[in-house]
Amino acid sequence: MAHCKTIALLSGGLDSATAAAIAKKKGHEVLGLSFNYGQRHIRELKAAVAIANYLNLAEHQIIDVDLSTWGGSSLTDLNKRIPNKGVKANLIPNTYVPGRNTVFIAIGLSMAEAVGANQIVLGINAMDYSGYPDCRPDYIEAYQSLANLSNKAGREGKGIKLWAPLINLEKTEILKEALNLNVPVEMTWSCYSEKDSPCGVCDSCRIRDAALKKIGREDLSSNVKLL
Repeated sequence: MAHCKTIALLSGGLDSATAAAIAKKKGHEVLGLSFNYGQRHIRELKAAVAIANYLNLAEHQIIDVDLSTWGGSSLTDLNKRIPNKGVKANLIPNTYVPGRNTVFIAIGLSMAEAVGANQIVLGINAMDYSGYPDCRPDYIEAYQSLANLSNKAGREGKGIKLWAPLINLEKTEILKEALNLNVPVEMTWSCYSEKDSPCGVCDSCRIRDAALKKIGREDLSSNVKLL
């Protein structure tokens, strides 16, 4: 494309920051979109703002969409405990937020069509430990079909692409890509807790720290720069 405008769904975490950086490297005009969805780890939005500024995104918006109204996840219901005993294979943990990506992508599609964006870049990763149902290739493929039918752009043959460049990468590969792109890993926020510094024991911290150890960057393990 001579010019590509991309909406980056930016959580403040490593994966979404890396996905946005990939789009920037390709020369896209990138607009960031983040969500205050009632998550207990609201701290991640500070990271999203910092990442958007660091990457010099053309725009960054934070939208309120309160999924904590009905809970259903330890990330949106303070009465549920966040798992901290380590990753369990073949088990979707209670950190899965019902409908989160479906809602976020739908809002991203609305924004993309309104501002004339060609695609939405997602930090979704199917190789992660959790196996969340809305982070898998078949989900993206099905959603793409719906996206092509659900808006004016798609009906006119100018469908908005759902782009997930990290979907088949291991966490170590994502980290290496982030470092190659000079993504400020120390500014990203992965922890599920509501504390001011990473807990180091939630599943997300464990996955991040294990990957950093594998690539010899333990200096970044559970050691996020406070903003």
